[in-house]
Amino acid sequence: MSDVPLAAVFGAATLVSLGASWVLVSRLERVGARLGLSEGLLGMLAALAADAPEITAAVTALASHESRVGAGVVMGSNVFNLAALLGLPAVIAGGIALHRRVIILEGVVAVWIAAVCVTVVAGGVSAEVGLVLALLALVPYAVILGIRHARLRRIGLPETWARWLTSAVVEEELELEVAIHPRRGGRRDAVVAALAVGVVVGASILMEQTASKLGARHGVPEIVLGALVLAAVTSLPNAVGAVYLALRGRGQATLSIATNSNAINVAGLLLPAIAVGLGAPSGQTTLVAAWYLGLTAVALAGAYLGRGLGRGYGVLIIGAYVVFAALVLGTAY
Repeated sequence: MSDVPLAAVFGAATLVSLGASWVLVSRLERVGARLGLSEGLLGMLAALAADAPEITAAVTALASHESRVGAGVVMGSNVFNLAALLGLPAVIAGGIALHRRVIILEGVVAVWIAAVCVTVVAGGVSAEVGLVLALLALVPYAVILGIRHARLRRIGLPETWARWLTSAVVEEELELEVAIHPRRGGRRDAVVAALAVGVVVGASILMEQTASKLGARHGVPEIVLGALVLAAVTSLPNAVGAVYLALRGRGQATLSIATNSNAINVAGLLLPAIAVGLGAPSGQTTLVAAWYLGLTAVALAGAYLGRGLGRGYGVLIIGAYVVFAALVLGTAY
């Protein structure tokens, strides 16, 4: 197949994958509302559905022994998310106001997951150990979000901790309740969600395969294909949603989308890596992982100190992504 048909298939598969992921998000939110999930868990469910294209593309690449493409898609997507979901909305909206308790709650999990990712990619621990370490943060976080805030004091935590967590969860969910407002779903929504999963998976596999063929044909390095091209394309829906929320002053919801999406991406990378591996550690993939950790820490530190992200800090985050892209291109070529 020549370049033009391959490019057309890639473009069509991308549009179908991203469109189906939006359908999946809306239907899963309705199913979650039907099950009575809290707003925090609905947000995590929405992030999981929106991450379906990048996770599928990464798994497909790993299964094809294209480890740099697979790891690059996830970690490059996470770096892109920080620029597109936090930096860009801060610039467009003129700033994102954030409560410090929410920053700490989200930030501890985000930095922990990023540090685990760097350790695994650099060869410090196996994917199995990395997944366990990631779940040590993700599971308690999900439990805290899943427990209605009135019950946090009943799970045996010290009174000071329970009061602090209650305040943080309430502050986050007050915005998520407005930002994520699905109606209660039914059997039809569950069926549509199941069909959407199949469409997302099929289209994302086709997207990764056509991109890999075009990249191999034209000598595009795997790390560039994964960390820059596929990472950015598969993250576009989240970016649009983050700008939408930021323009409406929903800072906590914007931060939640970014951090939850990145955490789920890492878990989605480590799980298949247990079976097929991540390949030998390389300077390129370690660079991408380290940049993901560093930019996560910088963004959260700036948000904490400034009680949010101003336009200037948004420009700084976007500039850091531009430097990241230049470094990836420089090391690849």
